[in-house]
Amino acid sequence: MTDQVDNWHKLVRYDTNMQGELHANLLRNNNITVSIQALSGIPGMNSGAVLWVQDIDLAHAQRILSSIDTDSAALLDEMTDEAFDDMSDAASNNITSDNNGGTINKGGNA
Repeated sequence: MTDQVDNWHKLVRYDTNMQGELHANLLRNNNITVSIQALSGIPGMNSGAVLWVQDIDLAHAQRILSSIDTDSAALLDEMTDEAFDDMSDAASNNITSDNNGGTINKGGNA
């Protein structure tokens, strides 16, 4: 099987649909035409995704995706305790329990 169909090239495969959607949106925000192919025909299955881009956007898309730091463990190691505490405080200040098993978003961004 080839990684090229007409003028489309297989850019990358992700293990989860969410990763594929996130990176597809990043590329779209950079004016790159992206086609996302879910790896399961069953709605709701999180079986992964493949991103396809056109010939003219391939090199630019590869540069953008290669610049993303995907090592979350290293990111957490680099964060100072103060930055981590600030992030945790911000999250707890915006979301609280409603005492009925649900949550209330006080930040206004649902």
